[in-house]
Amino acid sequence: MADSAFAAGFALRQRSPAAARHSALVRVTHWVNTLSFFGLVISGFAILLAHPRFYWGETGNVGTPSLFDLPLPFVLTGQTGWGRSLHFLAAWVCVLNGLLYVVSGFAARHFREGQAAYNSAQRLAYMVVVFGLSPVMVWTGLAMSPAVTSVFPVLATWLGGQQSARTIHFAGADALFLFLLVHVTEVFRAGFVRHVRSMITGRL
Repeated sequence: MADSAFAAGFALRQRSPAAARHSALVRVTHWVNTLSFFGLVISGFAILLAHPRFYWGETGNVGTPSLFDLPLPFVLTGQTGWGRSLHFLAAWVCVLNGLLYVVSGFAARHFREGQAAYNSAQRLAYMVVVFGLSPVMVWTGLAMSPAVTSVFPVLATWLGGQQSARTIHFAGADALFLFLLVHVTEVFRAGFVRHVRSMITGRL
């Protein structure tokens, strides 16, 4: 049902002249977000390999019971500095790029005009990602930072603790990755070359 709804939305975009092009800003932010998301996935996986266990509350370590464990090798090498650095950099690029997209989208009425180009399932999915999951990812990311929570401890306490924030962050990342898989699948179904070209040139 969801796949059919997404495919119908792509077909509608092909029939609508107004929706058959993307502004330069939309295209640039789309590809910047693609690169930053790729960096987040790679670095996030490296971080998980260092400690693939999740907890609930303020603290959690190898000596305490976990909420759940991932079926990954427990690599306690301590060599995750590059992963954390890349994750931090990619996250801020993603945040700033996302803010630019949202602000410009409201200013140029991109969100209102786009309602005619997408079906209800697509609009709901995009709204949840942009205005729901993305803010949660930023919040939980900040709540995991000792430097940030030392100044704003409420960011972590409202979530139940830093380990709770990490667990929620992981769940949100899974949801975003699932959205990406569905999005890419529907692009392939609707015509991968045409839609990638439209996101590069602005036209189908």
